[in-house]
Amino acid sequence: MDSARPPVPAANPRRWYILSVLVVSLLVVVLDNTVLNVALKTIADPRAGLGATQSELEWSINSYTLVFAGLLFTFGVIGDRFGRKRVLIAGMVMFGIASLLSAYAQDPAQLIWARAAMGLGGAAIMPQTLSIITNVFEPNERAKAIGIWTGAVGLGVAIGPMTGGLLLDSFWWGSVFLINVPVVVLGVIGMFLLVPESRNPLPGRLDPLGVLLSIVGLVTLSYGIIEGGEKASWLEPAVLGPIAAGLLALALFVWHEARIDHPAFDVRLFRDPRMSAAVGAVGLVFFAASGVFFFTTFYMQSVRGLTPLQAGAMVLPFAAAQLVFSPLSAAMVRRFGAKAVCTAGMLLVVVALVCYQFIDRTTPLWVLGVIFLIQGSGMANVMPPVTESIMSALPREKAGAGSAINNTARQVAVALGVAILGSVVSSVYRNEMSAPLGRLPEDARHTAGESIGGTMAVAERMGAAGQDLIAPAQAAFVHAMHTAAVGSAVVAFIGALVVLRWMPGRATGDPGTEPARSRKREAAGV
Repeated sequence: MDSARPPVPAANPRRWYILSVLVVSLLVVVLDNTVLNVALKTIADPRAGLGATQSELEWSINSYTLVFAGLLFTFGVIGDRFGRKRVLIAGMVMFGIASLLSAYAQDPAQLIWARAAMGLGGAAIMPQTLSIITNVFEPNERAKAIGIWTGAVGLGVAIGPMTGGLLLDSFWWGSVFLINVPVVVLGVIGMFLLVPESRNPLPGRLDPLGVLLSIVGLVTLSYGIIEGGEKASWLEPAVLGPIAAGLLALALFVWHEARIDHPAFDVRLFRDPRMSAAVGAVGLVFFAASGVFFFTTFYMQSVRGLTPLQAGAMVLPFAAAQLVFSPLSAAMVRRFGAKAVCTAGMLLVVVALVCYQFIDRTTPLWVLGVIFLIQGSGMANVMPPVTESIMSALPREKAGAGSAINNTARQVAVALGVAILGSVVSSVYRNEMSAPLGRLPEDARHTAGESIGGTMAVAERMGAAGQDLIAPAQAAFVHAMHTAAVGSAVVAFIGALVVLRWMPGRATGDPGTEPARSRKREAAGV
């Protein structure tokens, strides 16, 4: 018997109640990532909102993303060392206080700083939810629990715009943040009563240099990606400099972690295809999906004239597919293997992205709903297996670091997807609109050429004379959407090839596989 190996805990009898508490805490974080987009127009209004400029609106989103992406890994390591329940509750309290400050911000600067504090709380929450699931569920149930956890992520992404629309129809803009506070209070109470404390019983020495390099690398890289998306140019020094510095810091992180005997994260684990192929699949599928959600929001509201509430309702098929198929994916994996299920899921995403080529200004909206359903079904059969693959490659005592790697890959991919595919949409749109906007004054031409939203705002100010801009703007945006969808489909197809080539062929929870037999020996103390 290996006396150095920590004992494998017995299944927690309250594990499904614990999961429900964790899902609530996760849902509030994911939902907040999407709900703000609906409120941006109101926040920009000088009377109904804060009179925020375009740059201030962008930083109200980016301040959250920057802190959240940059500190996910750090908080995963902190949770492993000092206690996941403790860090989770602290993150929830921070998120609740920051939500309150965001709701009652008196100017855009206050909102930006409060959103950064929300990112700090969210970074503390996200890794702990998945690592606690890994510790309270045995391998034979873990895949199903992770499927439910993944379904909550998809649900939050889909219902965020609808929730925001409902709140803005009845209350002021701050309600999209204030709604978080009672949910946080209930979540914290549930955590105190139900969630057990867990940590790495043999944490070893601290690795402050590794943690610092991870923070510098992720924050700097995320900043460069955000700047590239805002400037719609990837060759400027203000974009290339931070991206290069971030990649250099992350390369130094990998080099440092591979050389020391007490790494914050053992990068040699990426030699295991369960880890490396799964992380690659997470990044590629979220890169493709995030860009799509970015441009479909503008398509539904600016091209089809839907209200925020109606646009949010259109995404419900995606949420329904996530809720139905994510928990069922564990049974599919047991029957067909992770490789087959994930590859099929990625190909479904590819099919959905290709179908955007058939969307135009008059396509029946139910067609878009079917596309969302297909895309949601595909992602529901990708995310649970790849997440379980990542977590199964790590010992339980380092689950926080594994969870952080999973979430960091997703968050960086989302930032990249929105920035790069958003730049594609902007570039194609500007080229298509150069002739229709040629007769406008310089200032108006610049504003109208930034986006379809800018064109519509200029057309509205021009009154009857601006009506001639609407049809060309809508046609130009649809063409730009088609171009970006092709790029998304190519990325998703590459993801399918990665899974098909490198992901293990059978589920790690299958009793006949070697990983499962190894866990049985571990549980028996052999």
